[in-house]
Amino acid sequence: MTHLFVSLTLIDLRRTIAACGKVLLLVALAGCARSSELSAPAAGKAALIDKTKLVDLTHTFDASTLYWPTNQPFRLTRVAWGMRPGGWWYASNDYSASEHGGTHTDAPIHFNEAGWTLERIPLDRLIGPAVVVDISAACKDNPDYAASEEDIRAAERKSGPFPEGCIVLLRTGWGSFWPDRARYLGSVVPGDASNLHFPGFSEAAARYLAGSGKIVGVGLDTASMDPGNSKDFMTHRILSAANIYGLENLAELERLPAKGATLIALPMKIGGGTGGPTRVIAILPN
Repeated sequence: MTHLFVSLTLIDLRRTIAACGKVLLLVALAGCARSSELSAPAAGKAALIDKTKLVDLTHTFDASTLYWPTNQPFRLTRVAWGMRPGGWWYASNDYSASEHGGTHTDAPIHFNEAGWTLERIPLDRLIGPAVVVDISAACKDNPDYAASEEDIRAAERKSGPFPEGCIVLLRTGWGSFWPDRARYLGSVVPGDASNLHFPGFSEAAARYLAGSGKIVGVGLDTASMDPGNSKDFMTHRILSAANIYGLENLAELERLPAKGATLIALPMKIGGGTGGPTRVIAILPN
């Protein structure tokens, strides 16, 4: 009987030691997990984008948004806006607009039958290094100014060669006129696009950019890549033929350096779209 009692006691002791071992292992694992949790926020913070480096280059879409004179404007209609009988808040709107108005992307198919539609533009082409060509001084007294090939080359001489996969942004100063239709478009005649006045890219500049093989997109702070007085839209035609998209009606280009910023331009993914509203942001260099 005594022998049996001793055997049982030894068995209980082994179980106790084993149980203690498991507890110690769990405590150790918990400590590691806790250590990981404590270090995670620090790692997360290191990966966060500095808010002071973000620039929103997008105009808000609302009743004041400027559209090409022959296109339908932005309309927002409230469907529901208030407390529901069940006691909760509910809001929903309908909206409609042309593809081409406000801050938006021109897909290559806009002027090239074989060009990419909006949803087919490769995602990696919508994110890239931004290069700013500042022609605002030349535009100040000439609303019909068209950036020349020499303007583009001068920017390269000053800031260095354009990087591969870059997006060239033309700063004309016209963003300061938004949303004054008369000053921004040069005309307030509804439905008439025959007498517009604002700067853009010249045909020679477009050929130079398209021929470089480095440019995936261009953008500017006016309503069109072509100057407002253009009748043949050669800039659109040349760039679209090279599957180079355009970003029109950009805001706050004056906040970007000549080189060093990263641009992210994400248009609404419209199947078969010739263009669409786009949220465009820049991340400034450190």
